[in-house]
Amino acid sequence: MAHLEEISTDELREYLTETENPRPILRLVAGINYKEGVPAATIADWYGISESTVHNWLNRLERLEDEPMEIVVHDEPRSDRPRKLSSDQWEELTQILDNSPNEVGIEAPHWTPRIVQHLIEEKFETRYTKRHVQDLLHEAGYSWKTARPEYAKGDERAREAFKKGFKKTDSSE
Repeated sequence: MAHLEEISTDELREYLTETENPRPILRLVAGINYKEGVPAATIADWYGISESTVHNWLNRLERLEDEPMEIVVHDEPRSDRPRKLSSDQWEELTQILDNSPNEVGIEAPHWTPRIVQHLIEEKFETRYTKRHVQDLLHEAGYSWKTARPEYAKGDERAREAFKKGFKKTDSSE
């Protein structure tokens, strides 16, 4: 199935100079790649999208013959999905997170996304994925650390030499 027969590569490049948003730029570059002979499957691999998405983008770009670029290349604004937690619940959650888990009756040394996920389910009867809880923590201004195991196959002498490089020195010297 041929795409973009009536639109030139130069036209796509001109549209490319008129936009700054990443998604429309990617659509236009995919169209240019296709016009230059790159198969849709290869374009999909290059940009980490499905081949059907590439074809959808190419079909969309064909509309440039009759419609303005702003309508064809750019997405229409989307309204945000309402939050599951009410503003009062959100405020209560952030106040809880200002304390340590032990202070609110949870036996844990610090907050983790899994613990916060469980807290939200128990307290507010609302389910979030762990990834969404991480986004919520970020939005609330909190961060977390992920434990990393030591590399078991690492050279013990090299690890020790590395650690010695970070020993505290006496500031009175």
